Amino acid sequence: MRSVRIPPQLHDVFGEAQPPAYLLAILLFGVAVAAIFALSATPMLAELAWWRAALALVLVLDIAAGCVANFTPSTNDFYAARPRNRWIFIAIHFHVVIVALLVGTGLGAAVAVWAYTIAGAAIVNLLAGRGTQTFVGGLLLAAGLTGLPFLPALTPPMMVVSALFMLKVLFSFAVDHYCAVPPKNG
Repeated sequence: MRSVRIPPQLHDVFGEAQPPAYLLAILLFGVAVAAIFALSATPMLAELAWWRAALALVLVLDIAAGCVANFTPSTNDFYAARPRNRWIFIAIHFHVVIVALLVGTGLGAAVAVWAYTIAGAAIVNLLAGRGTQTFVGGLLLAAGLTGLPFLPALTPPMMVVSALFMLKVLFSFAVDHYCAVPPKNG
């Protein structure tokens, strides 16, 4: 599949080269999720200053697009070759908390989702190069998703954003999906 070179400023987002179809899928998914969020949260967003609503939608787009981008070989391999960058990426992800602050709902739940996701991503990242990494990442993601409906004050739009945030950081990003480490027997 033919790939396009990604400008160096965007390597942390897309890696060094991506097939055009992957870029399109990443962007379309991000835009679609942001649009669905906007439609489902219209009453809430209508009460906000325009810049707060716009920034919340940009962050939702980033969370959703990142879920897909982090599964591509290019982005995966970029971070697999740069473990320090992966730790920085995990550390700077406050998106779900910022969205909750911007829209004024579910802050406590967003902090809980953030703390669980970052702690889980750190555990998964410490397993880099081990055959158990994908299993542990999947287990922690499943456990986190199971807990979402039990968080108080989490509106349906914020539940979707929280689930995508977990997927993005805890599983899509923290797991090296294309490593050549065979699982160990026993």
